[in-house]
Amino acid sequence: MNLQIEDIRVDFVTGSRRISNFCWAFLLLSGALGFSSVGFSSYLQKNLIPFLSAEQISFIPQGLVMFFYGIAGSFISFYLWCTILWNVGSGYNRFDKRKGILSIFRWGFPGRNRRIFIQFFIKDIQAIRMEVQEGFLSRKILYIKMKGQQDIPLSRIEEYSTLEEMENKAAELARFLKISIEGI
Repeated sequence: MNLQIEDIRVDFVTGSRRISNFCWAFLLLSGALGFSSVGFSSYLQKNLIPFLSAEQISFIPQGLVMFFYGIAGSFISFYLWCTILWNVGSGYNRFDKRKGILSIFRWGFPGRNRRIFIQFFIKDIQAIRMEVQEGFLSRKILYIKMKGQQDIPLSRIEEYSTLEEMENKAAELARFLKISIEGI
């Protein structure tokens, strides 16, 4: 989502609260609970869940391993649910031509450095750079190329579903800042 008023443009960045993260967290939690219940059922030699049979599974080593897989899955699921709750990675990119400042804000993990706020001068921006890697694990990322500094990512890896969408976003931003685009 973008907001543009005369000399100010704000691009909002979606963080961890994406449908894919909700799906992965739910699948991991349900799989972990299934593994833990089968492992615990093998210890008790009794089926705790009717459709998950544990009668043929001996507790040592199979039941114990399944129980620990369930615990490990629970921890990973808990981590994902926490990042969703804290909305890690969300924020905005604010381009203020009046003040000549680019402000990048992101939410991080709780603690002393939860708020990540970085400012640059717009006059130091050389170009908008597009990085596109097609294939099984495709990447489409927009960067701001700065004078004498490392390139700064403006988007997540999976933010753009099509190349056309990414090119339009880069063109809008380049027009607003009156700079060139690299990597097309």
